[in-house]
Amino acid sequence: MDWVPWNDAFGLSSTGGGWFVRYLIFISFSVMFAACASFLVGRFAPYAKQSGIPEIKTFLGGYVIHNLMSTWTLTVKAIGLCLSVASGLWLGKEGPLVHVACCCAYFFLRFFPTLRDNEARKREVLSAAAAAGISVAFGAPVGGVLFSLEQLSYYFPDKTMWQSFVCAMIAAVTLQAFNPFRTGKLVLYQVSYSTSWHAFELIPFAILGVFGGISGGLFIKLNMQIAVWRKKHRVFRTPLLEVVAVAVLTAVINFPNKFMRAQSTELVATLFSECSDLTDEQLGLCGKSSVPIVAVRMLAASILGFFLTSLTFGLQIPAGIILPTMCIGALYGRTVGSIVREWTAAAPNFFLFSACEPDVQCVTAGTYAIVGAAATLAGATRMTVSIVVIMFELTGALTYVLPIMVSVLISKWIGDAISPRGIYESWIRFQGYPFLDNRDDAAAASVPDVAVAHLITPFDDLVVLSAEGHSVASLRALVNTHRFRGYPVVLDPTSRLLLGYISCTELEFALSTTGASLPPSAPAVFTGPGGLRRTASGLSTTSQHPAPSAGDDQQQRQMLDLRPWMDQTPITLSSRTTLQLTANLFLKLGLRYVLFVDRGRLQGVLTKKDVWLLLDGKELDNKQRRVGREAVNLDGQESGVIHSVDDSGGRGAAAEERVEESRGLLSVGSAR
Repeated sequence: MDWVPWNDAFGLSSTGGGWFVRYLIFISFSVMFAACASFLVGRFAPYAKQSGIPEIKTFLGGYVIHNLMSTWTLTVKAIGLCLSVASGLWLGKEGPLVHVACCCAYFFLRFFPTLRDNEARKREVLSAAAAAGISVAFGAPVGGVLFSLEQLSYYFPDKTMWQSFVCAMIAAVTLQAFNPFRTGKLVLYQVSYSTSWHAFELIPFAILGVFGGISGGLFIKLNMQIAVWRKKHRVFRTPLLEVVAVAVLTAVINFPNKFMRAQSTELVATLFSECSDLTDEQLGLCGKSSVPIVAVRMLAASILGFFLTSLTFGLQIPAGIILPTMCIGALYGRTVGSIVREWTAAAPNFFLFSACEPDVQCVTAGTYAIVGAAATLAGATRMTVSIVVIMFELTGALTYVLPIMVSVLISKWIGDAISPRGIYESWIRFQGYPFLDNRDDAAAASVPDVAVAHLITPFDDLVVLSAEGHSVASLRALVNTHRFRGYPVVLDPTSRLLLGYISCTELEFALSTTGASLPPSAPAVFTGPGGLRRTASGLSTTSQHPAPSAGDDQQQRQMLDLRPWMDQTPITLSSRTTLQLTANLFLKLGLRYVLFVDRGRLQGVLTKKDVWLLLDGKELDNKQRRVGREAVNLDGQESGVIHSVDDSGGRGAAAEERVEESRGLLSVGSAR
């Protein structure tokens, strides 16, 4: 059954009001789909908005974001993505599909306790799931693995690469079996070329790289300026009204231009294709008499799409950034390719075109669209290797790898000069997520070479646990009152001798298992029988005392020994260590906290969030770090670090859960 235009359904001709009827219906459906997607996100799953890649990247970096991959988020993301793509807005599905894949993996993790309760293994599974998401989105399994390695994963060992490869391969095979496009292709815009490129084409390919870097860098700046303006100025009462307004604006602009009216994947597929492969060509790309008009329309669509994408990315709907940037680059890339193609046909004797064969088309305009798409995507995301491999897997043309590499390389150089961060890193910073990029050598080099002792949270401001003097009930009350990621353990508050560090999760587990069989008044200790005692020469251990009697054994059975759950060798540094060295350890080793000691005496703590604030420029002196110690800490934060309020007065994603935020470090308190 063939589709029937709306004007034919109403019995109207194109000249008798039919075009206007189609225009109104196009706007109506666009607004309806976008509004439904926004309503679902705002009502049921706030974390289902946008692409989800910045949040996934932050999560893989060690920061816990609750409800990011919940069942509601998965459901709303999947349904909302279909609606938002159908609305015709300038957005893509590739990034959200990564989020959907990670949500699916997170859902199945609950059935495997060994994986669910192991944070390291959990992140390995999510890295593999992200590779599967890109494999399905692009039909590029190898590109999916490289995307997870280059863009998402904080730690990517060899075994994770193998797991990601298997996962991406199975995802691609499953997609091939379903054959969703009924074409036998993994993706709708999968193409192949019969001709190769010539040496003189490296010049326009390099120019496309320049355009890609400029457009990608300017896109990031414009998009972030719009995001800041949107946060400061509430033009619309609700995010839903803003989505409706943008949908109306987009539909009004899209419909008159057939390049913008076309569905994004179909547009990219057409722009990538050779003229000989376009059996039902409706965009007029191959008509020789209309080349100037088509070129102007493509440039107009590229420029308008640039602004509409900047306006759309950040709305309360599921929206990716990969496909829109590819559309923008493919439009101006095809324009350049059409110009070069007509030039070679009009001046075959020009010295640059000496390699062209007579009476044979010398230039394939579709290749310029691919090079332009890769360059713009690289300028916006700052990915390199994964983009080249994805484009190669899309086209299947090994001969075009070098032109794509040249354009991507130039695009990244220029993009870095315009904007130091990619679009995902920019949104991580804007949302206030404490993500430390271990690939950012410039950030570590910019740290001042000062003593870290002036920046740590001092002992007097910490919630610490002494070796003795606790009961099962008092520790339960402590865990419920001070929701920190963990607690330093010292011999006693006077000596400050560090014994270890126990995480809140381990302490809760010990209290719920071994502690459950003990009365609430049962003592809980972090030392062995007899404990440790101070002597004139230092510490004395129980091995120097007689063996415990039968009565002592009975007493030990009524005591909760927490040593098996305590990290007795935590990472420590001297309090005289420089900030530069400390920051590099956090960046390269992925640490969550470091304890600072002086001759075994605990002096203070520095956490991942503190280092992030320092590298981000929000913490410059010791006075600023004293603000907000009274605030309630978030469940899942590093050692009591509190979410920070950004300089613009807005809050990160935690504000959506109505959690009070503040700047500062570990809260003041006593565990005794």
